[in-house]
Amino acid sequence: MLDIVYFPVSAALWCWHRLFALPLGPAHGLTWLLAVVALVVTVRALLIVPALRQARSQALLRSLQPEIDKIRRRHADDQRAQAERIRALHREHGVRLFAGLVPLLAQALVFLGLFHVLRSFDRTGAHAVGPFTSTDTPLSAAANRETANYLLGVPDVHAFLDARIFGAPLSATMTAAGEHLASVAVLVVPLVLLAALATHLTARLTPPAADGTAAIMRRLSLWVFPAGALVSGAILPIAVLVYFATNASWTCGQQYLIRRKLAAEAAVATTEAAKRASASAPRPGAKPRRR
Repeated sequence: MLDIVYFPVSAALWCWHRLFALPLGPAHGLTWLLAVVALVVTVRALLIVPALRQARSQALLRSLQPEIDKIRRRHADDQRAQAERIRALHREHGVRLFAGLVPLLAQALVFLGLFHVLRSFDRTGAHAVGPFTSTDTPLSAAANRETANYLLGVPDVHAFLDARIFGAPLSATMTAAGEHLASVAVLVVPLVLLAALATHLTARLTPPAADGTAAIMRRLSLWVFPAGALVSGAILPIAVLVYFATNASWTCGQQYLIRRKLAAEAAVATTEAAKRASASAPRPGAKPRRR
């Protein structure tokens, strides 16, 4: 369904795996985990500029909220006039409400692709044929080992299935760890705690929103989404959890740095405005100029 995403993602993962395999070997668990981390970092690094642009737009929108509230009160009985005045205000200040949708959509597609590619190394389960589909005829273990994973060939599938980290297979989950339960828990517990904590801190670093829907989403991000990260630890493979933890950590760090940058830009703008006001004000004792 999303082969246009799966094939490029698998190609990028193949490149990073080849790079880390040079010092560590292709079947080393750390080789694959570092490849996953590097792929996440690559995608997020490419989206820094759009993320900063969207953050500036959101900050500008928050600064306009008092004027928007006035428009809504003034035209409370005329929704059409209200919408027209708000759109005019947005155009006047250069606010683009949908400017951030394209990078967000691109990011969602890439990470959906990475999630599916990582899960497709093990197609012996019912839900290994696609993100939203299942099958009644999953592959046998032997057939799975001889089936390529998009642009990752059969040797790469062998390397992934044979890879171990602390003795645990990368496709292992807490609910199906078997004899590797202790090794899997050593990896899963820190990863889900990191993902949950990073998700919670990201929500705390997000400025409060006056809009009702945004406020609800912020409360969900504070508590419900971190709880979901904890629950995911029981059902998701180790390799997928590494992807989630890396992405959540990057989002948290990026939100912190963007917030600091916007605060610094706001301080500079305030200082410059104060200087302009001071320069245009008449000196003490001077007569005001008549025009």
